[in-house]
Amino acid sequence: MIIREVVNKLGLQVLAGEEYLGREVQGGYVADLLSCVMAGAEPKALWITLQTHTNIVAVASLNELSAIIIAEGATIPQATLDKAAQQSVVILSSPDPIYKTVGRLIALGV
Repeated sequence: MIIREVVNKLGLQVLAGEEYLGREVQGGYVADLLSCVMAGAEPKALWITLQTHTNIVAVASLNELSAIIIAEGATIPQATLDKAAQQSVVILSSPDPIYKTVGRLIALGV
């Protein structure tokens, strides 16, 4: 599956990295502690979180994640979106809580 399919099927909003929606998705990871994501997230995973500060971009880039999904419609600072654009990181927004977002991803086979 590619990011664009996930976006379309879940009705996610693309906030950064629209030109990279063709990237492959091979699983997911849920955590808000950056150290946990750095240690446990696999490349090409979707990372679902509530974190919105600029450090999430560095972690996503370091782990070669497909995209970050910010749940609960949390407001993302412009500095985070700017950094994502600079580092080719896709940031998506889901209006749903993390639990529901993950359930919908699992139903898609992610």
